[in-house]
This record gives sequence, C-alpha cells and structure tokens, in this order.
Amino acid sequence: MLIHASNYAKLETKYDNHLDLCNRVAEDLKNNKIVAWFQGQSEFGPRALGNRSILANPTIGKNKEYLNASIKYREEWRPYAPMVLEEEAKNWFSFPMDKSPHMLYNTSVVENKRKIIPAVVHIDGSARVQTVGVTDNERIYTLLKSFFNVTEVPVLLNTSFNLNGEPIVESPEDAVKTFSNSNIDVLVMHNYYCTKT
Repeated sequence: MLIHASNYAKLETKYDNHLDLCNRVAEDLKNNKIVAWFQGQSEFGPRALGNRSILANPTIGKNKEYLNASIKYREEWRPYAPMVLEEEAKNWFSFPMDKSPHMLYNTSVVENKRKIIPAVVHIDGSARVQTVGVTDNERIYTLLKSFFNVTEVPVLLNTSFNLNGEPIVESPEDAVKTFSNSNIDVLVMHNYYCTKT
C-alpha cells in the first residue's frame, strides 16, 4: 500500500487530563470520524477490548460498510461488535448475565434500539457485546461516558486496530504506520491526539 505525503500523522495536541481528551474524541465520534485508539498494554487474544481499537459511531448504519470497504478491507457482510457501558447494557441488549467484559457471547439487541445503533446489529438482530465497567478499563470507560453524554447512546462500534492481513498493532511505531496507511481520521495514543497532515 502506498503512503501518501498527505496522510502522514501529525501530533496536534497532548492532553494532561484524560477526561478532556475523551470529550474531544467523543465529539469526533459524534461527527462520524473514525478513531484509532492506542492505550496501555497490548491485549492478548482474538478480540479488541479497548486498548488497541478502531472506534466508530454505531448510530450511522453506513459505517459498517465503510469500515469493511475502506479501512479493514474485508468482506462486506462481516459484522462489527459493540462495546457498551456496563450499567447501561441491559437497556440495549438482552443479556442472560450481568456483564460480558471479554466479548464472549452473542446476544439480541433490544428491538427498539436496533434502529438507533444499526452499525453494530447483525442481520439477525444479534451482536457480540463487550460490557465495560470502570474497573475493567477506566480509559475506554471514560470515553464511552463522554460519548453517552453527547449522544445519549452508551455504545461504540469497536474493532481491532489493524488492517486486513496485518497483526494488531503492538507499538507506537506500528500505530503511526497503520494510521498513516489508512483512511482513519484520528489517532489517539496515550494522551496524544494526532491527525494527518
């Protein structure tokens, strides 16, 4: 894949306050920007759980198609998973348990919520949900709260921070390279907020 000069990452701001950073990113997500989120230690396993994620607004149905065609480069039918504030989960998903922090279960999306978050609802009305409590991952929890505050939706579309055929990013260098080689709009790496030149 070619790297265009116009796509190089540019550090825009360093935030000393994580809540301020989350409030800015929540506004970006509300305005339908695609955000790469790189925080803390890398995760082990097959799913992104909030440290190495690409995040999008779930209320915009075309985001699923856009991510498949223009960012992840994968089959158009492939669904995306939602992450949701733990305390709001049962208002949006039909859970047989209290929480699912490791995205292990498929569940039904509450019927009257399906049209609100179409980008994370599979064709059969299901979703593989990750609940996020403050003790699970405080940084992504804070972002979810900020997004909830500006949209009244406690859910984000979450997929792994990598492109098709590549491993999930491990290092800051990997994050910048993947961001620069993609159509992702914003990179958040620790407390750094990056755009493209």
